Amino acid sequence: MREKQLTNDFNFEKNLKGIKFLIGSGLAFSLMSACVKAIGGRIPISELVFARATISIIITRFFLYKNKINPWGYQRRLLLIRGLLGTVALFCIFKALTILPIATATVIQYIYPTFTVICAYIILKEFILKRIVYSIIIGWIGILLVSQPEFNSNNNIKETILAIIIAILGAMMTSLAYICVRKLSSKEHPLVIIYYFPLVSIPLSIPFIINDFVLPTGTDWLWIIGIGIFTQIGQLCITEGLRLLPAGQATSLNYSQVIFASIWGVLIFQETITSSIYLGGFCVLISTIISISASKTSQAKI
Repeated sequence: MREKQLTNDFNFEKNLKGIKFLIGSGLAFSLMSACVKAIGGRIPISELVFARATISIIITRFFLYKNKINPWGYQRRLLLIRGLLGTVALFCIFKALTILPIATATVIQYIYPTFTVICAYIILKEFILKRIVYSIIIGWIGILLVSQPEFNSNNNIKETILAIIIAILGAMMTSLAYICVRKLSSKEHPLVIIYYFPLVSIPLSIPFIINDFVLPTGTDWLWIIGIGIFTQIGQLCITEGLRLLPAGQATSLNYSQVIFASIWGVLIFQETITSSIYLGGFCVLISTIISISASKTSQAKI
């Protein structure tokens, strides 16, 4: 009986630690989004991806060397696939952020937990907690409420539709990338998983940079550095969080990024928050609370 209690306590502490990492990743990624939005399309997306990857690979390589970790890992094919999926997702997310309001772009991206739970069930054979399903449903309702259509604004309708499609594609790529991270984390060190991301991003972005290079000026350098640093922090947190928690629960917790992004939208970019967005944000918050409470219960098949 005592051994069972100790096991439960250990699992709860493990889940609580994973929750902290995932909320931290939500904050870091929201700050990265704010940096991308602040540049306002002045710098091509390929340059932002390249700059982000360059900063990340320098930081990650330093810590790999310092901790004497083999940077090449053991599941190289899957590591490369994760890097490819993450790079495509990054291109999509950055592009959507340059066109749509930061809150709108973020919440559209957050349809990915639905894809992740389905993929986790099919690929990883994970059980789906009943509470996690409820959490995702409530979170989805929140996303629908927060996603204010841009069609009534003065924006180009075709451009807006294209941006929404790109954001959805980014969400799909994100979900598949997170599934890869979840599968890799059982054998690979978090730093190795992160290392392969920029290792793939750099060569993929170079051809685009050659044809469309713009030299950053003034504060653009600060925003670019911010993109690299906040993305690195977010990657570290999300990789560790996915190692500690099942993919479905982990991604439902990442809804916290929506709340942070909405805050930056108001404070930095003077974006309007309507009653619908407040209600959607409340649904997202409830989704997160349900997910946290689910960590205290045992897993059960639906």
